[in-house]
Amino acid sequence: MTPFELSVLLFMQLAVILLACRAVSWVFVRIGQSPVVAEMVAGVLLGPSLLGLLAPELSASLFPAASKPILFALAQIALALYMFLVGCEFDLELMKGRVGKAASVSLAGIAAPFALGAGLAWFLADRQDLFPAATEPFQAMLFLGAAMSITAFPMLARIIYERGLTGTPLGTLTLAAGAVDDAAAWCVLAVVLASFKGQASIAVLAIGGSVLFAAFVMGPLRWVLPRWIGKVQGDLNSGQLVLVLALLMLAAWCTDMIGIYAVFGAFLLGLAMPRGDNGGVPKALERQLMPLTTSLLLPCFFTYSGLNTQINLLTEPGLWGLAAVVLAAAVLGKGGACYAVARWQGMSHPEAAAVGSLMNARGLMELIILNIGLQAGLITPTLFTVMVIMAIVTTLMATPLFNRVYASRLKGAGLVV
Repeated sequence: MTPFELSVLLFMQLAVILLACRAVSWVFVRIGQSPVVAEMVAGVLLGPSLLGLLAPELSASLFPAASKPILFALAQIALALYMFLVGCEFDLELMKGRVGKAASVSLAGIAAPFALGAGLAWFLADRQDLFPAATEPFQAMLFLGAAMSITAFPMLARIIYERGLTGTPLGTLTLAAGAVDDAAAWCVLAVVLASFKGQASIAVLAIGGSVLFAAFVMGPLRWVLPRWIGKVQGDLNSGQLVLVLALLMLAAWCTDMIGIYAVFGAFLLGLAMPRGDNGGVPKALERQLMPLTTSLLLPCFFTYSGLNTQINLLTEPGLWGLAAVVLAAAVLGKGGACYAVARWQGMSHPEAAAVGSLMNARGLMELIILNIGLQAGLITPTLFTVMVIMAIVTTLMATPLFNRVYASRLKGAGLVV
């Protein structure tokens, strides 16, 4: 297809994506699900799992392989913008006195699922229908442990935003724990890829580079940003907005290059945005960027991932038992452990249960890490499908569980459940 033909097709793709997301959201909201979960499911329905099965010719003409790089680029921009805005709203002041709780919940959310995932991998490592012969047992253990430890950080952030919990102690603690969990999981993945490819530099760059990047952004860059941006009255002017967006793209590029994914660079830059005398910056950015990001761009991220997901790969009856075991380990290791530690740290039952239900969701961050493992040859399509089932079920569980355990608090605050 020519560039002109691809650009014409893109308009139709966006129209279909937006209408599909809207239709599925209309249904899902009425059964207690978050719109972000609806968009995830809509993406899967537009892919080979449904549209590709029912109308393969229509699917091929609407989403040809040549158009996927364009959707991928839009998806990455959407995710970077959204996580930047989440970082802007993340109130570090609320972490004072809660660092211990956030660290404890984060450690539990990493250690328990990692141990269960590594244990499953050790037990299953000799099954070549799950792990290729080239994958060493310790590589399988590290990869599956990291995959079980991941949190649906973008989805978690969106649920917190939709429920009006951004900037609250619960929202701040959960976002902090989720961010640390995902950063740790990506570092483990970097170690696995380094071992698998025989290149230790991959792991060194990911871990060392992320520490240096965070230190730079939260240190020197955070200090000079108020001077660069200047005073803000109302909305940012064109010069201020261009500066912020350029820095955002550079931050996303840096963390992508060091191997820990663009969302973390975007999120860290959002954290560094000026508060205090420049406190209008986060609010101005939310007014100017959030509507377009969530309404137009973010659905592209979910749809692109859905186009690469094939639920119908789980064909052998015996694999459903394995899928059930993986799901049970995921829920117990992530949701159960985070709930237990939150209670141990003195949180009330509703708050601890809310933290556990949100941390348990895997979402599309799981799909990303699974796609990397599949493309690298660490896992087979069969295990990929089993893990996708786990990711979808834990994601679908998140909002109903959260609403149920935290319903009284949400209603008391006048929020819709």
